[in-house]
Amino acid sequence: MDWDLFSLFKSLLLGFVEGMTEFAPVSSTGHMIIVDDLWLKSQQFLGSKEVANTFKIVIQLGSILAVVILFREKFFQMLGLRGRHSGAPAGTPKLNLLHVFIGLLPAGILGVLFNDYIDEHLFSLETVVGALVVGAFLMIAADLVMRNSKRRTIDSVDEITYGKALMMGLFQCVSLWPGFSRSGATISGGVLVGMSHRAAADFTFIMAVPIMAGASLVSLRHSWQYFTLDALPYFIVGFISAFVFALISIRFFLKLINRIKLVPFAIYRIVLAAVIYLVWF
Repeated sequence: MDWDLFSLFKSLLLGFVEGMTEFAPVSSTGHMIIVDDLWLKSQQFLGSKEVANTFKIVIQLGSILAVVILFREKFFQMLGLRGRHSGAPAGTPKLNLLHVFIGLLPAGILGVLFNDYIDEHLFSLETVVGALVVGAFLMIAADLVMRNSKRRTIDSVDEITYGKALMMGLFQCVSLWPGFSRSGATISGGVLVGMSHRAAADFTFIMAVPIMAGASLVSLRHSWQYFTLDALPYFIVGFISAFVFALISIRFFLKLINRIKLVPFAIYRIVLAAVIYLVWF
């Protein structure tokens, strides 16, 4: 396979799409399916579908690395490698690994049970369009409930109880529907159970690291043969692109989320679904 500038541009573009959408509540899977199926055509990109699928795993790891770096102090705290200082009220349980495990458990179980069905039936433009719209309405509902609620809002990730971690985990189950968005589902769920948008987003990103890293590494275990000298430059460009743009998008998102809430992202999802439907159906 000859190296060419257009394929390097494709690698950069896919890394950009992955990095900018993986942790925003707009569905990275939906955007990747759209870009891939409607333009890049993964069956032709990098010579084969198998190499292209390996490339997608590699760029997802770039996004995961961005989260690890941005939340490194919190991960150190959970692992007992840093002091446990926090702005949470005295006596509240600090975020620990059990919170994360509880949050991951529901979607992890359903993912194992229905993985084959999801891969076979739910990865299509039709299902992604439906998930974009349904997820948008959940996000709008979460904002409306929070606006009308009089209960105290949990503003720190260190105030999350095990029960609220479980509730967010249950909401995460709907993100198994490609196009729904893990961030959209869990942030909405966190808001609905009384958390601020920022606290729900922080826990969403922390919770994403083990499940995404684990799934990616399991997939890579069967794909090492595709790390060839020909493909490696494209993998490196995509990984760096996803890492850099994920850093940018997460920082930007976390600074704004308590102020703009979820409705703007919901509107974007509905507009995107409408454009896809009008142009390609």
